[in-house]
Amino acid sequence: MTDSVVFDVLLAVLGGAIRVGTPFLFVSLGECLTEKAGRINLGLEGVLVFSAMAGFGGAYLSGQWWVGVLLAAASGALVALLHGLVSSLPRVNDIAAGIAIMLFGAGLAFYLGKPLIQPQAPQIPSLPLGLWLGAAPGSPAQAALAVNVLFPLGVALALLLTWALAHTGWGLKVRMVGDSADAARALGTSVAGVRIAATGLGGLIAGLGGASLSLYYPGSWNEGLSSGQGLIAVALVIFARWHPVRCLWAALLFGGAGALGPALQSIGVGGYTYLFNAVPYVLTLAILVWTCSPRRSLQGAPMELGVTR
Repeated sequence: MTDSVVFDVLLAVLGGAIRVGTPFLFVSLGECLTEKAGRINLGLEGVLVFSAMAGFGGAYLSGQWWVGVLLAAASGALVALLHGLVSSLPRVNDIAAGIAIMLFGAGLAFYLGKPLIQPQAPQIPSLPLGLWLGAAPGSPAQAALAVNVLFPLGVALALLLTWALAHTGWGLKVRMVGDSADAARALGTSVAGVRIAATGLGGLIAGLGGASLSLYYPGSWNEGLSSGQGLIAVALVIFARWHPVRCLWAALLFGGAGALGPALQSIGVGGYTYLFNAVPYVLTLAILVWTCSPRRSLQGAPMELGVTR
């Protein structure tokens, strides 16, 4: 294998990491915020699928991709708010509620999205990063480094969440509710209110990931669009130790794992397609095994989460 071929593969993996990792980034940031408030949202898969359907439908009906992105974010927030409200009821387990919301969101998306399977909607545009770096038009570098315009927004959100959680009164309330609900109540903070707000805002951020799925990569709507990315994001947040910036690097790692197969196929290594497609799921299992010990699972975890009890 020549140096140029190796460079092309690495470049394709890098471009694929950004392309495939963008939905992971938004969903993991949304889950990170939710879990910082002491609540696990296993309904993220339903949030992701429903927001992808709503975003595609909004872009298709309006003819504007940005309308679809806004509608996806709003739809994600609504479904997540439903989870937050249900989980705040007495004697309701948030894990069980999350599974119910996952099935509800996915089922509603499949039902309402039937007419959207065939049509084409306006796509989210790309930033020509390759051309800005001097790549020749039409070259592999130019194609690989065409970046989803939402990706810089995800990077900015990761930095903003990191700063806000550490340096603002709102961030202090979220972390206090996540670490000790009793202490938050003693100081007059509404635990249910903070958790509902964090869950809803987390769903809004995750909805942007749904828009990236249906309006950028793969850029269509179908019932198998998500492939479990909402559930993988929960493991990704644990791997990132509940830190937004680490969620960015973890999302790129998962994106690179998902892009490895297509990159190798581009140079003729095509006999192991299904094996390469399984790499993100194998990576998820490896992360769960690696973090299963009590010593590792406690690092950075909000104390109100079940993993610390």
